[in-house]
Amino acid sequence: MNKTAAVRAVLDVVRTEPIVFTTGYACRIARGIADRPNHFYMTGSMGLASSIAIGIGMQTRRPTVVVDGDGSLLMNPVGLVTAGSMRELPLVHVVLDDGRYASTGGQAVAPAGADFAALAVACGYRYVRRVTDVAALGAILREELRACASPVFVHCVLSDVDDPVSARVDLNLHEYTKRLRGHLRELLAA
Repeated sequence: MNKTAAVRAVLDVVRTEPIVFTTGYACRIARGIADRPNHFYMTGSMGLASSIAIGIGMQTRRPTVVVDGDGSLLMNPVGLVTAGSMRELPLVHVVLDDGRYASTGGQAVAPAGADFAALAVACGYRYVRRVTDVAALGAILREELRACASPVFVHCVLSDVDDPVSARVDLNLHEYTKRLRGHLRELLAA
């Protein structure tokens, strides 16, 4: 599985629930595959995607997905600690682990081989899964989103070469924020 296949698997399952994509390739890939009103593209604030998703999940009480990166998670693990301590937070935290900062030149993420699943358990996540293929990722997402009532951590180990990546998310970022707000209002009104 590569990053594009993992993001596509998330998009195949998560159609209306809010999704926050970390900065870099994850948000670019998602926008290139399917730009939807339930998407929030983090740009330029590495390490904060999980914090935004936690806020959305807390306020809406709806299952919220964050597609995070290994480097982003290590940059700011406070979201992991916070979510792990919130037993009733409806959050699915997907971490794409390719061992490198792909969008900035492919530098290795240190420490190599970090055990993100063990870190999630240590932070208090009760449901932690590790996947290496698209079918397993899709099945876990379908299962967990059906009755998501507490934080779930999904460690996606990526081993295949990335596909070419779409252009950067354009600078009209406030429009994406307004669009997500409108989508959340509709979800809560339904």
